Parts: sequence; structure tokens; C-alpha cells
Amino acid sequence: MDDQTKHRILMVSDFFYPNFGGVENHIYYLSQCLLKLGHKVVVMTHAYGNRSGVRYMTGGLKVYYIPWRPFLMQNTLPTFYFTLPIMRTILVREKISLVHGHQAFSTLCHEAIMHARTMGYKVVFTDHSLYGFADVGSIHMNKVLQFTLADVTQAICVSHTSKENTVLRSGLPPGKVFVIPNAVDTAIFTPAPERLGTDEIVIIVISRLVYRKGADLLVEVIPEVCRLYPNVRFVVGGDGPKRVRLEQMREKHSLQDRVEMLGSVPHSQVRSVLITGHIFLNSSLTEAFCIAILEAASCGLLTVSTRVGGVPEVLPDDMIVLAEPDPGDMVQAIKKAISLLPMIDPQVMHVRMKNLYSWHDVAKRTEIVYNRALRCSNQNLLDRLSRYLSCGSWAGKLFCLVMIIDFLLWHLLQLWQPAKDIDEVPDFVFPNQQGTERRKTFSEDSSLIHVSKA
Repeated sequence: MDDQTKHRILMVSDFFYPNFGGVENHIYYLSQCLLKLGHKVVVMTHAYGNRSGVRYMTGGLKVYYIPWRPFLMQNTLPTFYFTLPIMRTILVREKISLVHGHQAFSTLCHEAIMHARTMGYKVVFTDHSLYGFADVGSIHMNKVLQFTLADVTQAICVSHTSKENTVLRSGLPPGKVFVIPNAVDTAIFTPAPERLGTDEIVIIVISRLVYRKGADLLVEVIPEVCRLYPNVRFVVGGDGPKRVRLEQMREKHSLQDRVEMLGSVPHSQVRSVLITGHIFLNSSLTEAFCIAILEAASCGLLTVSTRVGGVPEVLPDDMIVLAEPDPGDMVQAIKKAISLLPMIDPQVMHVRMKNLYSWHDVAKRTEIVYNRALRCSNQNLLDRLSRYLSCGSWAGKLFCLVMIIDFLLWHLLQLWQPAKDIDEVPDFVFPNQQGTERRKTFSEDSSLIHVSKA
């Protein structure tokens, strides 16, 4: 296949706007850059509140908010087969050539990959997180991932550590897994116009206040740093179940004037919070790739972070101070960072980030993975079932049964509503502002789901 072939891609995940997070940002920015490269991109996610139906975003990005409601942690209830009819209709209507699923704990992603492979579509999967191997939740999640990735065409991880983790959990051949890091929009995350003084040092924390993000470490680190440095002040943005512990710590040590709790910070306001500080503190206990570190560095902040997961791969050594996830070691890392502040130039750091990370580069590298996926040969059902059988003596047989039922349901749908009876969305090509052409898709047919007004 010619590498210049333009693809028609369906991005699928439970996590997308208006929800905010690393996965949501990744899908949005990657989709926008793929559109600029001339590909057609459609996003499929579940309904958010009253946001249901078809919406259009910047650049002509089309989003299907299918009428499924989140069940737990923004995930839809696993239904196995109920999403097959609407998934098939979207694939046919939009003339999709490749399906790209995101995030290992997205129920919608797993079901979409299963249905897409049943219908013969090439599938790419991106894993954004790290998982353990010992606890009950991880054991079950890893078995689900093994089932989903048994027949995936290609996979992408956001760091080399994440790749090792995914290969071990899923049993995928390492040659099928590519490493493409996240990026940051440096046009949005810019330093403050004037360099901040160092009479008062401000340390910024923006994170979900949960155990996995190391909120318990903050409870021990903040009082000790405040004791050692009377001119240090903390600004904590984020919300979660561990917020109560931080507020109790602030009361216990009488730090109300030195620890500011902002609560949940909309992503549009993250930059305005970051540029008020000198140091960004990340205390995560596990992290595949921390986009928040990129955003802070792009704003010119020196980063102090725990040495976990893929974090050591994110920034050069002179832009980050790493510490073990231990309160004493983190305090020492903050002391080192404070001593390095006079040598940090926010504008220089921002320019370096522009050269290091770009969503356009991520899109071009992802395009290579798409080309490789579409060059893979098609396999019949029997060949595919042999892969599922290798997933375990009992699980393998169960996975085969699930796929056989999915295959039969797909053929029943083909008889009940042949593909030729599903209206295909016409493509219209309009010149963009730069004079080049961009493919946009519109439909006047509302037979699938109600088309909402933005």
C-alpha cells in the first residue's frame, strides 16, 4: 500500500471531551493533526450528560456520542454484543478503513476492537497506563487485555516502560508494539511574560488527589518542606478522595497561609496556575507517561517527580529532578530543585520543549503504524480462533465461544440489514485557511442517532 494513502480512522474510547484527562487530550490532539495530514477521523464515545448524538469539533472532527451511559469511572457497562449494531452502522456509514482503540480499562474500546476484528477491519490499540500483576483487579484486567489484544493488528505504547508492561500482561509479540510518546501543545502552554522573582518560591501540584497519584506522599512532604524553607508556598490543584487528608494536614500544621487548595482546575485554566510557580511537583506512584510534566516544563517550571514507570523517559536530566517514592527522598529532591532555580530560564526551557515534543510528529509516527497495520494480511475465523485458544486452558475456550457468537450475530445483522441498505455519509472537500484541502464529512440522515446541535 502506498504510504501516501489517506486513511479513514475511527477512534474509540470511553474517555473523551467534555471529560478531561491525558487520554482525552491525546485522542483530540492526535485526531486534529491526522485531519491536517488529510486523513478522515471520526471519534466514537459514550454520551456525557445531555451530550448525545453527533457533534462537530474544531477542524471538522466528527464525534459520535452513542446513547450509552457511564457505569463506573466514566466506563460503560460491559454488554459484549449490544454495541455491535451501532458499531457496524458507524463503520459502514463513515466508510472506515481502520479502528483505533484507546486505554486498557475502556469497556467501549474492548468491545469495539472485538467487533471490528469480527467484521474484518484492521485494528490499532494504544495503551496509556501501567498495571500490576499481583492484585485481583490487575489479574482480571490483564486477562481481558490478553483477550482483546490476541487478535489486534498493531499496538502503541506511550513509553518503553509501558511497552514492557503491555507485552508482559498481554503476551503480544514485541515486534507488534510501537513506542510513540505523548506531546504537548506548546502554543497554549507558554511561560509567564516576565520571569518570577525568587523571594517567594511557589511549588505547584496539579493532580487527581487519589492514592495512585501519591496524595499520601504529599501529606508528609509538604509540612517538612515548609519547615525547612519559610519562603516556600504550595498551590495544590485537583480533587479526589484524598483531598480531606491534605486539608487535615494543613489544619494540623497551621499551613493555611502557605498551602492553597484550588480544588478541581479546568484544563483551560491549567496554564494560568502553572505560570504562578517555580517548581512542579509530581508524586505519582505509577505513571506510563505524565503529560502534566510536559505542560509544566513547557511553561518553564523545573519538575520534581517520583522515579516511577515511564517518567524518567519524559524529560532530559537537567529539566527534572527524580526521587524515589519516599517522603525523605522527595524532600531532598525539592531541596536540590530549589538550589537549581537560579540556573533555570523558562523561555529557553519552552523552546527546548517545542523541539522535543510535537503532536504533528506523533501523528506522522502514528500514520506509519496505520500503514503497517493495513499491509497485514487478512485471516479467516479459524486462524483467528487459534490465537484465542492460546490464552489459557479455560479462558481460551471461553474467548473462542465469545468470538463465535459475535461472528454469528454479525452475519444475522448482515441478513437483517445488508450493508448496501445503510446510507453512506458523503464526503465534501473544502479549502482550509491555508489554501490546502481538508476532508470534512456531513450527513443529513438521522436514521442512526439524533444529530444534536452544539
